[in-house]
Amino acid sequence: MSARVAPLVLTAASLLAACSHHAPPATTPAPQQTAASAPAPAPAPVSAPAPAPKVDDSAVRALLTQMTFFAYDKAELSSDDQTTLAAKVPILAANPGVSIRVSGNCDSRGSDEYNLALGQRRAQAAKRYLTEHGISDTRIAIISYGKERPISAGETEASWAQNRNDQFEITSGGDVLHSPQGN
Repeated sequence: MSARVAPLVLTAASLLAACSHHAPPATTPAPQQTAASAPAPAPAPVSAPAPAPKVDDSAVRALLTQMTFFAYDKAELSSDDQTTLAAKVPILAANPGVSIRVSGNCDSRGSDEYNLALGQRRAQAAKRYLTEHGISDTRIAIISYGKERPISAGETEASWAQNRNDQFEITSGGDVLHSPQGN
């Protein structure tokens, strides 16, 4: 070996030997968990609420949406119309969150303007009956479609009679309708 290399080799060897005599570094013990530092248990899984049982409110809904009909060129309620509207009053009273729309309709005879005005009077007659029997007028909207929405095609007296009506639509609060007490 050359004279320059030998001292380098000896230095490296002595360094290696010195390192091998040291004890391995002490390991720190793992921290012990106490009740205060223990991780919180996982929350119990939340189950979805059970769906509400399906309510068959079809009979109540049918009464509330039942149409009324009018004589030719009239907006006065017949005794049958009053009976139909009287059946709606306790339903609306038992369901204070329900709002409805009354649509007044006419047959195809007469001008557009005349039939729009007649349909408005027909819808107003139904609203007036309901409000006079305790239902808030803010729950009842009215509209006239005149002769624009016939339910029966044809130009016969039977078709015309079907088209002279008030239609009732639930506009809000009618997800589940409650039957009036005692029914």
